[in-house]
Amino acid sequence: MRAVGVDLGSKRVGVAVSDPGGILASPHSVLQRGPSHDDDHRRLREIVEEVDAGVVVVGLPLSLDGSRGPAARLVEDEVDELRAALPVPVEVYDERFTTVTADRSMQERRMKAPARRKVVDRVAAAVLLQAWLDGPGAGRG
Repeated sequence: MRAVGVDLGSKRVGVAVSDPGGILASPHSVLQRGPSHDDDHRRLREIVEEVDAGVVVVGLPLSLDGSRGPAARLVEDEVDELRAALPVPVEVYDERFTTVTADRSMQERRMKAPARRKVVDRVAAAVLLQAWLDGPGAGRG
């Protein structure tokens, strides 16, 4: 089953997609936030349908101690909206270190800061999705 990983940000939404077997995550795209969540969710639905995904995994930005701060609560509210807008199950997954991991990986590849900023959201979504795919069960058991 294909999965779509989503890194919700206030200005951009990073999107990653797994292979059909649900083994490997790859960066897909970065969506600039539209005037409303409805517009953003419509574009995500188009991606879900285009790749024939069976699940969407949204990064939950927990605090370092694992608690839910203001950012996590905003994401949880939007996840409720996504569950109503998308034709597949929507799961959340701890994304505490995905953007940092993505940025370090690109630095190791000697990508300059402007180039990193253009892709970090979709790479972070891929890191998040890969962690979910590698996790116990990953929604498949």
